[in-house]
Amino acid sequence: MVEEWVFEFLKGTGKLLLNPVFYFLFFVAAYLGVFRVKRERKNFSVRAENAYFELRQLIPLGLLAGMVLSIVVVGAGLVIPMETIVFTAALTFLWSFTTKVRWMAPVYTLGFAFFATMFAIEQQWPLPSFAKSVTNTEESIFPAIAILLALLVIVEGFLILKNGRKGTSPKLVKSKRGQTIGIHEAKRIWMVPVFLLIPGQALQVHLEWWPVFEIGGSSYSLFLAPFAIGFYQRIQGTLPKEAVKLLGQRIIVFGMLLLLLSAAGYWYPLAAVGVVALAIIGREFISLRQRMSEDHAPFYFSKRNQGIMVLGVVPDSPADKMALQVGEIVTKVNGVKIQDEKGFYKALQKNGAHCKLEVIDVNGQIRFVQRALYEGDHHELGLLFVQDEKKWDSEAV
Repeated sequence: MVEEWVFEFLKGTGKLLLNPVFYFLFFVAAYLGVFRVKRERKNFSVRAENAYFELRQLIPLGLLAGMVLSIVVVGAGLVIPMETIVFTAALTFLWSFTTKVRWMAPVYTLGFAFFATMFAIEQQWPLPSFAKSVTNTEESIFPAIAILLALLVIVEGFLILKNGRKGTSPKLVKSKRGQTIGIHEAKRIWMVPVFLLIPGQALQVHLEWWPVFEIGGSSYSLFLAPFAIGFYQRIQGTLPKEAVKLLGQRIIVFGMLLLLLSAAGYWYPLAAVGVVALAIIGREFISLRQRMSEDHAPFYFSKRNQGIMVLGVVPDSPADKMALQVGEIVTKVNGVKIQDEKGFYKALQKNGAHCKLEVIDVNGQIRFVQRALYEGDHHELGLLFVQDEKKWDSEAV
């Protein structure tokens, strides 16, 4: 019996790869990578990370987070109606058409799906039979959705904290005063596949192979739902890693607060409605606060009187192998003081076989780095600077 159920479980999991959301997220990640590379080449005539970077970030960490979340959700017996899963998938597609990747975060997909589920059940919407699993407004259903949302917000913060800091993209823009400045953008999409308990036998009616089991006299099915977590952050007033880390920590704390409040929904069902509404408003407030803070901060990546600041480092380039970091200031090249990009490359050509740089790191300490140059090495060392000669976006800061 157990072996048969496990076999059906694995077979069902394999067929879930046909879920359109699963493939759509690959398309979104690929699009983000291609679009980023085109913009970076427009600004710097060279890209930072390759176009597959976003695709490589899509699954690995999200899969791990999804496994942990599945254990928590199934172990806690959280039952999620099929209606909510269908609405979440539909909203994932819908919000993607806004071109605002952050709208594909759980608070905007699952959050609005929560309210859509309420209205659909209450008003008896004529949904397709495969999308129906609840026939009345069972009070225990909605607190479970609120708890799942809170858990996904915590996962969102975790992914931002651990992965959002990697590969932020340098960009040139014009300030309101017409000066060329540099900023960084973090734009990412993650897939978090989560096993959910679905009430009733709605799936088995259409999928005869689908495993159904009983708990406390009620029937349930397991369903693997791929949740999208979209992330966007614009950084101009500080180092990208610090800004992204701070945002991730804030979202984790916010998710924990939502989790504590959502538990009250089992005693006061209306509390679940308040928690989901708070999740949407609170997450939007966190984003707004971050944007306002950046807009009022002095420009970190701007021209300096002493040397030139590193805006980006091309992976696997000589600069990367010399451990040069974003935010450091190069003051001397081969013993020659430099003031701009032109002076940098002129001094670099002074010795075609070797380069020695004097650098002020992000802590204000002076350090020296050097490396032999070989045939085939990046002719510009792989450093990206704030510059005037290249093209930039017309965006005003």
